[in-house]
Amino acid sequence: MEKKKTNPNRSISYAKWGYIFITPFFIIYAIFTFYPQLLTIYNSFFENYRDGLTVIGPNWVGLDNYKALFTLNNSGYIPIFKFLGNTIWLWVIGAVPQFVIAMMLALFFTSTRLNIRGQQFFKTVIYMPNIIMASAFSMLFFTLFSMVGPVNQLLVASGVAAEPINFLGLQVSVQSLIALMNFLMWFGNTTILLMAGIQGIDESLFESARLDGSTSTQVFFNITMPLLMPIFIYVFITSMIGGVQMFDVPQILTNRSGTPNNTSTTLVMYLNTFLGISKNYGMAGAVSVLLFIITAILSTFVFKTINTNSK
Repeated sequence: MEKKKTNPNRSISYAKWGYIFITPFFIIYAIFTFYPQLLTIYNSFFENYRDGLTVIGPNWVGLDNYKALFTLNNSGYIPIFKFLGNTIWLWVIGAVPQFVIAMMLALFFTSTRLNIRGQQFFKTVIYMPNIIMASAFSMLFFTLFSMVGPVNQLLVASGVAAEPINFLGLQVSVQSLIALMNFLMWFGNTTILLMAGIQGIDESLFESARLDGSTSTQVFFNITMPLLMPIFIYVFITSMIGGVQMFDVPQILTNRSGTPNNTSTTLVMYLNTFLGISKNYGMAGAVSVLLFIITAILSTFVFKTINTNSK
């Protein structure tokens, strides 16, 4: 029986198989993401809403929907600017402590000097708030800080407050609660990502720095942070994108009203007002397009700024 001869010059086309394996992703992306994005842009140029039981449109209106977004309302302000400012501020007051605490914890757990035991346990504990649904978190805080909630009952019973405090009616307390919830939900995820980045740095660099007499501060700013910068930029930008898309926490905590006086209304909450009873797909499309542009501009600015300063 003759043995089949194999061609020694025959090689496997890894590039071909690579394209085959990633094809499903592009198909799914094109159907469920790219096409809806194009449809959103298309709808933003049409008048298409519901007035009671009557459907108006779709009628071509060009840029009228975008012009309406930059028009003063009856309260004397441009909603898109006010809600953008609210969104950025709510993200900042939650993200700054989040990154500070996450960086401190990451350095603490990855320190070879301290050699902390049970790291897997601590990773699980600090990540657990991230798996709790934001709606459940919001309902919990809404119950705790309502006029008849446990916090007010404790303050009145202990004599700290003469009467219940309207935490959900004060701008400072509402924004602080939103920032606190976002901090609690995401600092664990940020900590784990930063820990992974630090553990990927060659330990010999830290040992050499210590032998040269470098302080912990010098090691952090001259070795850890520069080498951690790719991971840090990724975490920072993804956190910012999530912040710009903030919705469920303020929506549930303020019962969709953005109290007080729309100071906690975010861009996505504003977008949701056009998808309620009126089903104003034209205005919703315009807000979505602007939200995409704002996110792209902020992400590019942050990436360029941090990347330039790190060089």
